[in-house]
Amino acid sequence: MAFWNRKKKRTTAKPKINASISKVEKPKKISEKHDFVVHKEEHQVSLSPKPKMKNLPTFKPDRYEKEFMNIFRQLVSEKNRPWDIWKDFIVMSACSISNSVDKSQYDKREKRYLDIIRHYSKSKQELFPQLFANLVMSLEMNPEQDFLGKMYMSLNLGYDELKQIFTPYDMCRLMAKITITDVTEKVRKDGYITINDPCCGAGANLIAAIHEARKQLEKENYNYQNHLLVSGQDIEEVPALMCYIQLSLLGIAGYFKVGNSLTKPMTMADDLKNYWFTPIYFSDVWTMRRLFHSI
Repeated sequence: MAFWNRKKKRTTAKPKINASISKVEKPKKISEKHDFVVHKEEHQVSLSPKPKMKNLPTFKPDRYEKEFMNIFRQLVSEKNRPWDIWKDFIVMSACSISNSVDKSQYDKREKRYLDIIRHYSKSKQELFPQLFANLVMSLEMNPEQDFLGKMYMSLNLGYDELKQIFTPYDMCRLMAKITITDVTEKVRKDGYITINDPCCGAGANLIAAIHEARKQLEKENYNYQNHLLVSGQDIEEVPALMCYIQLSLLGIAGYFKVGNSLTKPMTMADDLKNYWFTPIYFSDVWTMRRLFHSI
């Protein structure tokens, strides 16, 4: 047949495409921020993001230094020179610490505290506890430092009344590593060691020596607070009390004398009115040691 027509093929109905099927997505790039988590039952690898950490506030030691200096400058006025404010802050802080433990000097030092604080207005009186709080927080964050000595120099007080320049703490730390040796052997023999600085200043040398001894004692599981006794003396009251404050806050047993270490060194016959004892010096451990040595 010249004109043959092909038979049409029977057409079957094609299945309708379900419109709910989502389009095939391109594979996502793997980020370094994701961890692979394998599901054993499904044999599939999924990407789960790491849990986000909450933004916790970070406290750096230099923050407390800046706040300390800002608060200190608020106290400066025509009536109150920087040096006078510094001296008042140091004396009042030392009296507050001493009066919590040394009742023999309480009345005298409490009167001295009140005589100083009444010279300031109420608004400025409230700034002194803030200064002390920043001192405490800075030493809490970083105990291995001479905070008051650093602030003293940063406020340019070294060239004022006393003409004193304190030794940088890094230099003191180097000297401590050279001189503080065999601490654990001495503790095993005598029960404790003593460290003395006859010209203590703000206490940088003593602080560095304490921490060097602490590191050696901690290797043998000794509590350094029970085995270190420090003492210091300075001819000027303000530096001596700066040392006393910092050693008290660091929890070290010790005592400090205001006076000339050449003409009036520490002796058993001294009048204690010029002595300042740290709070931990009155702890049970050191009280028992004093009783033992007095027998």
